[in-house]
Amino acid sequence: MEFLAIILFVVVFILILKGYPVAFTLGGISVAFAFGVSIFAPSQFDMSTFYLLPSRIMGVVNNYVLMAVPLFIFMGIMLEKSGLAQSLLETMAMMFGRIRGGLAISVVVVGALLAASTGIVGATVVTMGLISLPTMLKRGYKTELATGVIASSGTLGQIIPPSIVLVLLADTINSSSRGSGAVDVGALFSAALYPGLLLVGLYIAYILIRSYLKKEEAPSIPAEEIAEFKGTDYGKKVIKVLLLPVLLILLVLGSIFAGVASPTEASGIGAVGAVILSVIQKKFSFSVLKEVAKETTKLTSMVFFILLGATTFTLVFRTLGGDGYLQELIVSSRLTPMLFLVLVMAVIFVAGFFIDFIEIIFIIVPVVTPIFNAFHMDMLWVGVLMALNLQTSFLTPPFGFALFYLKGVAPPSVQTNQIYRGIIPFIIIQIGIVGLILFFPEVVFLSK
Repeated sequence: MEFLAIILFVVVFILILKGYPVAFTLGGISVAFAFGVSIFAPSQFDMSTFYLLPSRIMGVVNNYVLMAVPLFIFMGIMLEKSGLAQSLLETMAMMFGRIRGGLAISVVVVGALLAASTGIVGATVVTMGLISLPTMLKRGYKTELATGVIASSGTLGQIIPPSIVLVLLADTINSSSRGSGAVDVGALFSAALYPGLLLVGLYIAYILIRSYLKKEEAPSIPAEEIAEFKGTDYGKKVIKVLLLPVLLILLVLGSIFAGVASPTEASGIGAVGAVILSVIQKKFSFSVLKEVAKETTKLTSMVFFILLGATTFTLVFRTLGGDGYLQELIVSSRLTPMLFLVLVMAVIFVAGFFIDFIEIIFIIVPVVTPIFNAFHMDMLWVGVLMALNLQTSFLTPPFGFALFYLKGVAPPSVQTNQIYRGIIPFIIIQIGIVGLILFFPEVVFLSK
């Protein structure tokens, strides 16, 4: 009767695809399904199992690692209000302006810096879309290239730490591992850094090659305009704009990698640093603090409600024997560990076309983690692969959130199909990175 757990998984997945609220679908359907099974097949599920649920929920609420989520969200939103992105984009555009495709390269570099400072995809894509997209189009950039660069660069915060995806992924892997295969958040941050920087490098390489082959798609900025911007205090401008975010990055990531602070403690440093940076930029006020706190509460509540629903789903799924049934099914099918990993990566990639990364983490990851542990696979390596794969969920049509964010702020002349076409090369680059790390795991472990 373990196949009942698989039926539960399929029902939940279908309802989420149809657009029902994720948190209430995960929790509500799981409880209703368990109640039905307890009536018609009482030997398969005892409703007294739900006595375990309050302790599990309190375990989520009291989870020290998850305290980093609201603090990183606060840091990202506060930095958005500080005008950091606008200053970075204006300065970087002039620094790379003489290079053909330099404006697009500046967007990638700023996206990487914002990723290491904030990690909030929506804020990054919207900010860069508002500031850089009209400028790129005005200077003759091809629409597909401009939109593809902005959307892909805006999602770098999902793989370059500090990343909310990495925090949630590490916590979900740990809660699903049952004492084996646990992943430290700091170690996952460290392991994801090199693949993230490699992704940035490949984005820039693609832009340079495309700009060289098709010069009309990415013209350079006139030398007179660059000279006018630089003026007499250009050095001071660069130092002021770059120094503050770099210092914040060093404080947050440096404290984690040096072992001085845990990711949760570092998130507190980042939140305070964001406030200080906002004060320095003269953008801080009580109304701004109130708005940031409101947005932080809203996003944090969404994440934790989904997490509580996922906790209920996992309890019912495991009680019905779903994880054991899947493990037995995989073993009996004689799938090798590598083939199973490739299969999971394919499922996550396809799911990213239709549902959000949070939903994938809380639905798919708890189901497959025990099987990875049974295969004795390194969950740090698997975690980075999942994180890179999840990043594509923001870019893949028809429901890529980065595409929606960009379309919402793009000029009316920019069509949806142009945004979809523009993102294809960057999705191919991401798939290539996943394949590279899949067959060359040492890329992940360079930090060791």
